[in-house]
Amino acid sequence: MDNNKRNQTAVTNSIRQRTIVLAGVAMLCFAVVVANMFRIQILNYEKYKTLATQIQLRETELSAKRGVIYDANMKVLAQSATVWTIFVSPAESDEEQHELIARGLSEILEVDKETVLKKLQKTASYYEVVKQKVDKPVADKVSEFCNENDIVGVNIAEDYKRYYPYGNFAATILGFCGSDNQGLAGLESYYDEELTGEKGRIISAKNGLGLDMGVDYEIMNESKDGYSLQTTIDETIQHYLEKRLKLAAEEHKVEEGSVGIVMNVKTGAILAMAVYPAFDPNDPYTLVDSRLYESLMSIENDEERTRAISRARQKQWRNKAVNDLYEPGSVFKIVTASAALDSGSSSLASTFNCTGSVKVEDTVMRCSQTYGHGFETFSQALINSCNPAFIDIGLTMGKETFYDYFYSFGLAEKTGIDLPGEQKSIYYTDKTHTNVSLASCAFGQSNKITPIQMITAVATAVNGGNLVTPHLVSNLLDSEGNVVEELTPPVRRQVISEDVSRTICSILQENVKNGNGKNAYVAGYRIGGKSGTSQKLDTEREDDYIASFVGVAPCDDPEIAILILFDTPMGESGYYGGQLAGPVVGGLMGEVLPYLGIEPVYSADEQSRANVIVSSITGYNITDAAVKLQRAGLKVKTVGSGDTVISQYPAYGTSVAAGSTIIAYTEEGASSMVTVPDLVGKNPSATYSALTALGLNIKEEGAYSGNSGVTVSAQSPAAGDKVPMGTVVTVTYMDKSSLE
Repeated sequence: MDNNKRNQTAVTNSIRQRTIVLAGVAMLCFAVVVANMFRIQILNYEKYKTLATQIQLRETELSAKRGVIYDANMKVLAQSATVWTIFVSPAESDEEQHELIARGLSEILEVDKETVLKKLQKTASYYEVVKQKVDKPVADKVSEFCNENDIVGVNIAEDYKRYYPYGNFAATILGFCGSDNQGLAGLESYYDEELTGEKGRIISAKNGLGLDMGVDYEIMNESKDGYSLQTTIDETIQHYLEKRLKLAAEEHKVEEGSVGIVMNVKTGAILAMAVYPAFDPNDPYTLVDSRLYESLMSIENDEERTRAISRARQKQWRNKAVNDLYEPGSVFKIVTASAALDSGSSSLASTFNCTGSVKVEDTVMRCSQTYGHGFETFSQALINSCNPAFIDIGLTMGKETFYDYFYSFGLAEKTGIDLPGEQKSIYYTDKTHTNVSLASCAFGQSNKITPIQMITAVATAVNGGNLVTPHLVSNLLDSEGNVVEELTPPVRRQVISEDVSRTICSILQENVKNGNGKNAYVAGYRIGGKSGTSQKLDTEREDDYIASFVGVAPCDDPEIAILILFDTPMGESGYYGGQLAGPVVGGLMGEVLPYLGIEPVYSADEQSRANVIVSSITGYNITDAAVKLQRAGLKVKTVGSGDTVISQYPAYGTSVAAGSTIIAYTEEGASSMVTVPDLVGKNPSATYSALTALGLNIKEEGAYSGNSGVTVSAQSPAAGDKVPMGTVVTVTYMDKSSLE
């Protein structure tokens, strides 16, 4: 009994011990499970939630279409074209087809075969991009290749590529986009958020094998197109500007770039803005200057060559109108004159005596007219662009008043134009000015501003005294073309009085008619202007100048201002702003003002430049034809022995100067060709005689032909060309006496 009890007790104890051990193990396992569940569900919840989602769900991005950039008349300047992204899904593809896929995509897309194979080896991935921005014909070849070979795991997704239909047109305004459709310069960069839109997504459920479960298990969030921009740029005016800027920059061998701006002075709207040379935003990384590119490619050190090419690209993308500072020279005298009259420190009754130079403390400052202008009034001082007179005007005004107006004209702050990288001016303040610096700044040297600041200040001086904000975008539009937001900024402040503004306009108009601005003259239009020739003081070269000219019109109620600037002209025509930039401004005014519907009003002495539209005389009796033309202010010359006009030259609808001769042909096959004479260097009287003697007509541009010292500087057609009798020969007059 005792032994049995002892054995039973031992068994019971053994069972109890095993039970305790098993219970302990179970509790330990439970504790581990609980701890692990706590770690997974509490401590690492977000991590494992993400992993689970990745296993169970597949997310695909849908690209948003970037907004369109339009000109003021809704012509497309930049838009997004549909392209395709080719990508592989290794998790869905058949490993046995990897070699075939890599070979096929390599041939069609012109990509490296081994690179495609490496992407296909990422078996857990559903999205490996092979090539982006693929055009439709190539995408169709990929689709055909996959269908023919029953390939799974090669996908084609719709995407967008930025396209600029006019090439390098308005390049520095528009900017360009990178490969990810992000704006990198110009309006594309400044309004990138508005243009970009919102990407969409497709979220698909996957089964245990990792394959899509079909459309019933998909959630789609549609992409939202970006907003479009309606700019203030007028495509026609922009073309006028770019054409003339390019021709002049090449003629004058401008080394550091040229700038042109056309602004509505009342609103600040930029109608045109150009920098020459210009890059192509469709291919922004290619250097425009082929000679520079060849020079950079000759650099042997790889890192140095890469850095040099990068610097050259950055330079060609810069918008000199906004991103670069310069000393404006005598164009700035418009600001000084306005401030002096408005503050009362000077008046139209103020007089000066220019001897050719003036000494300010220990510094001698000279006038462009080395022998001096002699006695002159305030108006004459501005027309003569007299440095000593403006030194006197500036010193009389005083540094505090000068700085107050400098600030009020917006020259001590950024203009706020809607372009990236606008530079802030470098200038003297009332605390840092000395008499020498004040004297220099008064005639446009020493302070450095941007071209956009300069034309904005000029607009203020002539528009009644209101400081406007230059801007390039007027409206934000939705994908249907509806206006979402108007972006025209209000007037910032009144700077000078309307009376002073009218006075400045009157002086500037006289300057173009009879002063240093003669080369911007256009018959029938009340154009005002001021030339500028500034020496670049921060370079070692002695021949480093900036030639510029600003024009405004019509002076009785200004609508537009045009600024043309040539940085370091090295041509045979020199570097004076009145001679180089003045004719460009005049030529542009002659195109832009009629385009804007501003009609010419000819004075009695301008009638020779009045334009007449040629009437049709074909089919008329020669006598009746002569009467009809004479009534329109035109003459007739008959070629042939018939009585009826069978053709005419110039043709019906052609614009010619009043008094021009129309050739009336009265026989089949009758023609009369003449050789265009060389007119360059001739005065207006000799030019007119040479052309009329040959039966050629004349169209006059440039300086007023009634002024002495005016000669032909250019002609079209060129001397020696064979042309029909009656052809209109355009001559450009220049007054080379201007030294500003």
